[in-house]
Formats: sequence, C-alpha cells, structure tokens
Amino acid sequence: MVNNRHAAGQAVPGIIFPAPAGTPAGLEVISLAALRARGTDLGAPQRPAFHQILTLASGTLCQTVDFTGHDVGRDSWLWTRPGQVVQWGDLARAEGTLIAFERDFPGAATVRAARLDDPHARVLRTPGGEAAASLRVAAAHLEHEFRSPGRLPLDAHGAVLRHLLEALVLRLAHPDGSDSRTTPPSETFLRFRATVERDFAHTRRVDDYALTLGYSARTLSRAALEAAGIGAKEFIDRRVILEAKRLLAHTDLAAARIADGLGFSSATNFAKYFHQRAGQPPIAFRTAVRGRVD
Repeated sequence: MVNNRHAAGQAVPGIIFPAPAGTPAGLEVISLAALRARGTDLGAPQRPAFHQILTLASGTLCQTVDFTGHDVGRDSWLWTRPGQVVQWGDLARAEGTLIAFERDFPGAATVRAARLDDPHARVLRTPGGEAAASLRVAAAHLEHEFRSPGRLPLDAHGAVLRHLLEALVLRLAHPDGSDSRTTPPSETFLRFRATVERDFAHTRRVDDYALTLGYSARTLSRAALEAAGIGAKEFIDRRVILEAKRLLAHTDLAAARIADGLGFSSATNFAKYFHQRAGQPPIAFRTAVRGRVD
C-alpha cells in the first residue's frame, strides 16, 4: 500500500494498490502483525482507492470510516470501499487479517451481485450462525491460497484466488438472518441515489432530481424512505454534509472555496446549512477533527 497525495490543497493522502511481488495484481491478504511490521502510519486519515475487508481473530479495534467510529470484534467484518476516508485504531490491541483488493479483481458478475460499486453499503456487518462459519472458512481458504503461490502456475493461482475472493464477498454482501436485506432497493431509489452521487454539488432540491428522473418528488421521497429510512431531501443533505466534512477535515481549502464547490451561493449560506445539520460551524468542525487526529 503506497501513499499518493491528491491534488494540491488536499491534506489526506490517497493510497494506491501495489501488486505484491509474486502474486496476481489486484489482491493482497496480510495479517495485522505483518501490517504493523511495515511501520506504516495508519493513525492518520487515508483514502484508499481499493476495497478493504477486515476480520479479527482476537482483540478489538475501533476503525473510523467517514467520521463514524466502528468497533470491530471477533464476530464482525469491516468492509471499506474506494474513496472512503479511513483512520485505523490501535493495531496493538488486535490480531486478524486484512484483505485488500481492487474493484476489477473479481469478475463483472460478482461486482454486480455483491454491489461492489455501492458507496452507501453497510460498513460493519455482524452475521451469525452458519453465515459466520461460512465466512470464516472462506477467509481462511483465501488466506491459505494467497500464501501458497508456488503450487500452481501464476495464471491458475490467480484464477483460484479470484474465485475464492468472489465466494467471500458474495457471502459477506448477502449474509443470512437479521443482517441481510429482505428486499433489494427499488429501481427508482437506485436511479435517484446514482443521480444524487453525480449532482449533489449542483443541486439540493428534490424537485430537480424528480424532473431529471421523470418521477414526482413524492415518489422519490417514498423510494428513499423505503430503502434508506429517510426522505429524499434528507438523503441529499446527508451526502452534501459528508462531502463538506471530507473537504473540511482533509483539505486546506477555505470555507468559501468549499461552499462554492458544493454549489452554495455564499460562504454564509453554507455555514448556516452546515451548522444546522452537523451541529457546529464548519471551522469548528475542522478544528475538532484535526485536533483528534494530530
């Protein structure tokens, strides 16, 4: 994992995916002990450009993902996706395995079925019963094969790893019991969510999204409520606030520049909007977050 800073003005380092020597490009399975031995500074916020799945064998670890803390234990799985801002907890308190892979390492069918491109997917999962046992077996098999590259030709080794990773991510994306979705999101919500991801910096009006998509505002709100538990306007606002928090915490851009980039008519309007939804002014948020990570 290699640091690669974003454009000028951005303080958070991006992490690109290197191909571990002697293994197929796009996948790495590493123990937390080996990760600690690398001496990489994981305490500072970073934005990996690849997927990471963390599972613990012992201990606990608090991982912060997009400003939300997640307590990872023996029975839970933490899945972070490209572009999310990650800050590691104290690695000395846990042992386990990190599975890192690029989006294109699994096959296209798995990318779709496991919803790898869903930026709103659940970060922390705690399956139980047979689902938990199946995940443990899948992860152990993947780790064993990753550490045994010489037994097969490289192409065959890569194919085996790809299939084993696919089995793991499909099981993790669709665990049984209370952790699974009873029904998939509607096509209306999926279209709305994709359009918000594309246009949230240009408009925060539900009516604009309704016009673009050919639905009524009421239909969008109903679809968002069914799929995400919040109305369409709240869904849009949360996406705007998340981006504002990322920019405040991990860039040196002035609040006025951030306001302009997010489509606000003035820094004052942005400050009011942010304060109402985040509970504090933008600069106070920046000061508090940077104080926690220094």
